[in-house]
Amino acid sequence: MSKSKVFFTNFRTSPTENQLQKLARLVKKAGMLENIDFNNRYTAIKIHFGEPGNLAFLRPNYSKVIVDLIREAGGKAFLTDCNTLYVGGRKNALDHLDAAYENGYSPFSTGCHVLIADGLKGTDEMLVPVENGEYVKEAKIGRAIMDADIFISLTHFKGHELTGFGGALKNIGMGCGSRAGKMEMHSAGKPRVHRSKCVGCGFCQKNCAHSAITITDRKASIDHSKCVGCGRCIGACPVDAVLAGNDESNDILNKKIAEYSWAVLHNRPHFHISLVVDVSPYCDCHSENDVPIVPDVGMFASFDPVALDMACADAVNRQSAISGSIMDEREHVHHDHFTDVHPETNWEVCIDHSEKLGLGSREYELITI
Repeated sequence: MSKSKVFFTNFRTSPTENQLQKLARLVKKAGMLENIDFNNRYTAIKIHFGEPGNLAFLRPNYSKVIVDLIREAGGKAFLTDCNTLYVGGRKNALDHLDAAYENGYSPFSTGCHVLIADGLKGTDEMLVPVENGEYVKEAKIGRAIMDADIFISLTHFKGHELTGFGGALKNIGMGCGSRAGKMEMHSAGKPRVHRSKCVGCGFCQKNCAHSAITITDRKASIDHSKCVGCGRCIGACPVDAVLAGNDESNDILNKKIAEYSWAVLHNRPHFHISLVVDVSPYCDCHSENDVPIVPDVGMFASFDPVALDMACADAVNRQSAISGSIMDEREHVHHDHFTDVHPETNWEVCIDHSEKLGLGSREYELITI
């Protein structure tokens, strides 16, 4: 497979060009407007709005740059994400919108609307067949994302405790999965009840469409022979007593993310932007963010999400650890920053599997502007 082009610019500015103007120039140079016809077409911009309390998420100013370019090209852009599997500030569409607005993602600051792709409770999904899927035969993707004509990912590149790093593929694959889709990626099984936390309120039972939950002696139990793994009970529980299985190995998780990414991107125009800034060691899903592990690097863009992730990973690995960060405290025995921070992960599994699926190439040509 031939090398893919990845375009890069650093965060240095001048009196005549600020960072936002550099981002616009980067995207234009990479050919997004030249190679995609946006005119009168719905365009999903997939982004992570940031868990409330986390301050490492991308500022909404960056998204406005992309929205403005798409609107100028005649496109109908919207920012989107899917609800979370875990219980937190983004487990349903109303809380998710509150979190987005709290973190600055409003129509007034970004120039477009925010749509939570899998609906109010994370159940509004489309089943997308995955050709040659090793683990996933039908990906469960948020409906609004699949309804869009064009897909753009805008990613905060950072570390991740399960996948090594969270890049474009993680943003696409995991991020676009509905609650049941996230369940499938994280777990080989189905949700369970933490009985010591359960208060027997019955909310999970009322939200189960398959009569899989019973309440006995004020404790809920789930019949896995009836359960379909939709995850609605997780979002319904007011005391966080219903938990995902979380019993899949990190390598299989990475492969499932690749297969979900294939489902999102197959047979439609797509383009990808990653910002290597505030490289926290953990996902933006945390309600806190630790000290960045390396200095800010810059902005990357490509039509190839595999090459883009490789270029960002290589750029981070060329940096020195920030003094006082978790990476500075770890032994550097793996010659890879992400593995040093999270030794139980192997991010290359997702890269290799994505390349096998035909999503892109790990070989890239870096073009600096």
